[in-house]
Amino acid sequence: MSGRWDGDTAALRAQQNGLAGDVVLRDGFPTPLRTIAGFDVGFEDDGATTRAAAVLLDADTLAVIDQQVARRPTAMPYIPGLLSFRELPALLDALARLPRAPDLTFIDGHGIAHPRRLGIAAHFGVATGLPAIGVAKKILVGAPRMALHDMRGAFTPLRDGAAQIGWLLRSKPGCLPLVVSPGHRVAMASAPELVMRFTRGYRLPEPTRLADRLASRRDHDAA
Repeated sequence: MSGRWDGDTAALRAQQNGLAGDVVLRDGFPTPLRTIAGFDVGFEDDGATTRAAAVLLDADTLAVIDQQVARRPTAMPYIPGLLSFRELPALLDALARLPRAPDLTFIDGHGIAHPRRLGIAAHFGVATGLPAIGVAKKILVGAPRMALHDMRGAFTPLRDGAAQIGWLLRSKPGCLPLVVSPGHRVAMASAPELVMRFTRGYRLPEPTRLADRLASRRDHDAA
């Protein structure tokens, strides 16, 4: 979305339907992975400013290579199901500030686990061409296939009718599961394994955990 918000939600939903057709659900990231990145969005000034955070990590050590914050005026109000149009411009700004593009991205939000199969991770992936996985904290649409065991790494399919749209993943025992879904250039079967590969004792995987901290803090910013 560009320009001033004109209130045409029907046009944005139609755009989502079109962009969803460009999502690739096959692994398209390099192996071995060299760098990964986490992205998250927060808001300042009572929502008037969108604040996007990007954290670039070494894929082997998870050492932080670089982190960036980008701010821009919020382009539109919060509208359920259309969040990606609100957040994407600032996320693209944050990506552009990184010294190089990551091999794989983890976005705080949904991939195809969305009513029109275009959550923020899918929208970001299609817009940038980068492999992307959505890591969300709660279900937007769909229901789990079965009850989820309370053990680290347990997962069960998330379905919307007959279609599998993601997974519920128990990243940490005793904590609510994550909603994991491919965004772009990541296969459905690969998504939970990739999230667990980069999870280190917290509920969130390191890329989005660090991006979440950066997106929500105001006492220190990256350049």
